[in-house]
Amino acid sequence: MAHTGSSEPTGTSCPGCGGRDVITVQEAAGGPGLRRGELAARLAKGPRKGRDAVLHAVEGLVLVALTLAWARMGADQGKPLYVGGGLALAVLLLVGTAVVVRGDIRQQAVERAGAPRAAALWRPARYCRACAEVFCPGGTPWRGLLTPEQFKKLVWTEAGYADQLPPDDAARGVEVPPGTVGER
Repeated sequence: MAHTGSSEPTGTSCPGCGGRDVITVQEAAGGPGLRRGELAARLAKGPRKGRDAVLHAVEGLVLVALTLAWARMGADQGKPLYVGGGLALAVLLLVGTAVVVRGDIRQQAVERAGAPRAAALWRPARYCRACAEVFCPGGTPWRGLLTPEQFKKLVWTEAGYADQLPPDDAARGVEVPPGTVGER
């Protein structure tokens, strides 16, 4: 039986290998809400920082509460070093938490601002299963064949959040060929 998924019509073929087993990048990445492991990570449209700020705020406040309890315990036992140390550590943790949460909020703002630019490059992209390359039919809004890592780097760079690529992400070290994105 022929493939009846949502692959491209038979007129679309990969410019690299000529294969016709071409699907959208969204399908290759697992579609909305789905993750297919390694390939999904290699084709990610952007960072997913959704609840980091809330989680870091809760973690920080729990640590502050614990150190305040330590200071209280020192006060109850007449140990001024516990009181001073607990209060100093609580202030340090509170300041550190505020800095981390503020950074998370800034990263979320950058992600929201870049999402439309990322979507404009990501949505029309196609993935060839035969040669594992990514391309845009017709060469718009970008041209050429890219590896999934190059494609991810292109999308994240154009969206303005390439600095959020994890240190161990292979996309961080690849170069996108010059002239891939033309004049707009």
